[in-house]
Amino acid sequence: MSSLDSLYQQIILEESKARRGGDLPNDLLAGNDLPENVGQCHQLNPVCGDEITLRIETEGDQVSGIHWAGDGCSISMASASILSDMVVGLNRAEVDALMSNFREVMRSRGKIQADEEILGDAAALSGVSKFPARVKCAMLAWVAAEDALNQTR
Repeated sequence: MSSLDSLYQQIILEESKARRGGDLPNDLLAGNDLPENVGQCHQLNPVCGDEITLRIETEGDQVSGIHWAGDGCSISMASASILSDMVVGLNRAEVDALMSNFREVMRSRGKIQADEEILGDAAALSGVSKFPARVKCAMLAWVAAEDALNQTR
């Protein structure tokens, strides 16, 4: 195992425990009557059992907050934590570009190496792309965030 692989494994394990943004209270999971600047999405990966409800708040064109509740494998929880740390303060175009880049890496089956300059700690998840059954684990929070952000328009 290369030192980069070891570093990536360490980042995934630390992020899955950190669960940044994983503070969505249970009483808010229903998502009834959300303000226009708030979007929420629930995603489930029945193959792995991963599940997430993710809420994005915007102020104008910027993401001002992200909160989620979920359970699942270390890959899906790390991915949600990393995403939560990355998108607050970004505008829609920046979030869209980030999501497109992440999706492209995840769908590459290991052929595209993640650019750490663009994806930051999310680059640690690039090895998942070699395992198609695990790609949905890494993508779950990103798909939920994309849908939630689109609801705020």
